[in-house]
Amino acid sequence: MAKTPKSTDSKVLAIFRKLAGDRADRLIGSRPATEAMDRIRAGLADDFKDKVAAEIAFHLADWNSDAAFLVAVHLFPERFTDAEISQRVLALLLHAPNHLAAAAKLAGHPIQDIFGVGPLEEPRG
Repeated sequence: MAKTPKSTDSKVLAIFRKLAGDRADRLIGSRPATEAMDRIRAGLADDFKDKVAAEIAFHLADWNSDAAFLVAVHLFPERFTDAEISQRVLALLLHAPNHLAAAAKLAGHPIQDIFGVGPLEEPRG
């Protein structure tokens, strides 16, 4: 995974600390997202065996800092430089899609090429 600049992580964390106080620490990528994983697993308990629900929960919670960055840019786009956005988006694109694809497959909904861009093909140009 691409390393993200500390300044960007700090900006994202500052935004969420104003919004959510100390709970914002749950969005730090190096901190295991156990609260979210446990809650997602419990929410899926009626639909999936526990091991599958736990795996789906992991794949949906492990990219918490990536998700926080996206939400922060939605809320406060003016706070981020072009370079920060570029670096963080590329890091997100290396990390989150595989987690989402894995969670979807585990839930019985494997990815499909609905946009016609060949997501599993080699990159073009």
